[in-house]
Amino acid sequence: MKFFLDTANIKDIKSWVDTGLIDGVTTNPTLISKEKGDPKKTIKEICKLVKNGDVSVEVTEKDPKKVYAQAKKITKIAKNVVVKIPCHPDYFSVIKKLVKEGVRLNITLVFSLAQGLAMCKLGVEYISPFIGRLDDIGSDGMQLVADLRQMIDEYGFVKTEIIAASIRGVQHLQESILLGADIATVPAAILHKAMLHPLTDNGMKKFLDDWKKVGRKTFP
Repeated sequence: MKFFLDTANIKDIKSWVDTGLIDGVTTNPTLISKEKGDPKKTIKEICKLVKNGDVSVEVTEKDPKKVYAQAKKITKIAKNVVVKIPCHPDYFSVIKKLVKEGVRLNITLVFSLAQGLAMCKLGVEYISPFIGRLDDIGSDGMQLVADLRQMIDEYGFVKTEIIAASIRGVQHLQESILLGADIATVPAAILHKAMLHPLTDNGMKKFLDDWKKVGRKTFP
């Protein structure tokens, strides 16, 4: 499984890129709005930091013709940019055209198996089921991830990868791993929390305390 960082915060991205664990970054208008400065410059800096991974950048236009034109412009920001477009029927023809033109797409706001199937049929690179937002309305977000995994494997849609998105906690991440999502896009705070365990901390303390009993200041 790949880890994408769900943020536009340069400091967090730098910190996690240094670990070697981050395979990409996903942004959206909400995340971009939280950062200061020129959005285009921010995206360019992120693309440089994650030079060997994909960086998803979402369209902000609504009219299909404008979405198409904006998508083409977004792809020119950097070679590792993937364009995010909402999974809405108004954009299906645009998505089809962009795929044929070789534009790499991450279809966002996927909330049903039928939507996921439709995007696979169009040959998009990524689909992003929003787990947390489904849970918010009383649905089972993780079940959608499981259903999408089964559908893709059953029908052989090898071109399309599942990005488990809208991850709200460590449990969402763990279940995404077990259910076979190709990627989890995770906020920095949740990813950090997932890598901690009290038994690790306790074990480290015990080892250090026991080492002090040896009475040596240096080793080896």
